[in-house]
Parts: sequence; C-alpha cells; structure tokens
Amino acid sequence: MSALLSVERIDARHGLLQAVREVSLEVAEGETLALVGANGAGKTTLLRTIAGAHRPAGGRVVFDGRDVTRMPAHARARLGIALVPEGRRLFPQLTVEENLRVASASRRTGEWNVERVLDVFPLLQPRRRHRAATLSGGEQQAAAIGRALMANPRLLLLDEVSLGLAPVAVEGLYRSLEGLIESGTTIVLVEQDLARAMRVASRVVCMLEGRLVLEGRADDLTRERVTEAYFGLHARSGA
Repeated sequence: MSALLSVERIDARHGLLQAVREVSLEVAEGETLALVGANGAGKTTLLRTIAGAHRPAGGRVVFDGRDVTRMPAHARARLGIALVPEGRRLFPQLTVEENLRVASASRRTGEWNVERVLDVFPLLQPRRRHRAATLSGGEQQAAAIGRALMANPRLLLLDEVSLGLAPVAVEGLYRSLEGLIESGTTIVLVEQDLARAMRVASRVVCMLEGRLVLEGRADDLTRERVTEAYFGLHARSGA
C-alpha cells in the first residue's frame, strides 16, 4: 500500500540552527504515528514543515503522490493537510460554534460538520455558545482539534495535545482521540507523554537533536527502549 505522506530527507532550519536533519518517514492512510522526543528535538518544526508553515532547507514532502514541498500552507490545507498547533490559537472572542464554522468556510467536502464534532467531543456540547476565551484548557484543545476536523482533512497533525492540561482533561481528550483513530482518521501526534502515545499509536518515531533515532510498531517497542532513545542513552552507551 502506498503512503499517504512521505517525508524525504527533510532539513529544516531556524536561522543558523538546524532543527531537522535529513528526516525521512512515511505515514500510511488510516495510521496513527506518534512522534516523540524531548524539548528541542525538532518535532514541532517537522510538523510545521509538513503543513507548509515552515520552509525546508532541503528534501521533499510528498502527499498522496504529489510533491507539495513548494506549496504554501493554504494550498496544502485544500489538499487535506490540517495542523493543530501548540497553543491552540482559537479566536478568543468567538464562540465555540463560531470558531468551528470559521474553518468550514473554505473546507473540503466531507463528513465533518459542527454536530459531528460535538458528538466526538461531548465536553464542547454545553459550551458551544460560550466564547473561546472562557473555556478550560482541555475544552480549548478539543475546540482546536474540532476546528481542524471541520476542514475534512485526510491528514491531521496534532502538536503537543496534552501539554499544560489537567489529568482529567487529558483523559477526556484521549477518549475522543481514540474515537477518531477508530474511525480511520490518519494522525501524526506529537506527544511528550510516552505511555499515552504508545497506547494510542500504531507506530512510534523518536527524534533526538533533529534526527530520527528510533522507529517501530508500538506493539514491538518497550517503554524502556523508547525512553533510552528519547534521552539519547543508547547513543551515549554505544548501544
């Protein structure tokens, strides 16, 4: 089966700092890929490069067989790539429903609409007419993911889903994400909580200092092995 997404030897920089170093990976349609690594590993830059929000210094991004490397973010969104960035970036003075409908203005055709988003994220149902600025962190994250889904994406890129959230909010959010995964949505998930990432993902990729240092099926990897790659312990020990 051909990959929905292919990242081929991508380099990405922030000025003189090389944040991503010759990264290559593939994501199959319907797969959930967990992208893990410590702060500064290059995960967010890689997601932004895939989405078109960051220009690569080298390499290619291929989506559904089409080279999109030079394509701007809005054009990639029309093809079906949606990024939920760290920090959520909702319109604070708009209601939940209004935030969702903003995304639907230029959306691709498909099954996602306001009611389906509220079914998947039931915590938003009683808050649908409340301004985004009044939501809790978990509710804001759910609204941000819901807004991305309103564009009917083929590929959903989620950056730091649980960052800064209370444990009870994380539990509710991941219950909803598991529903998305079961529905066949293709997801690349950046997550620092290794246990959760490995529980929901079909495959795990670990980054360290801009490079991929470990890749495998979640069922085949132990948490200890991922932790060693996460902190670079295998490299220091010469393993």
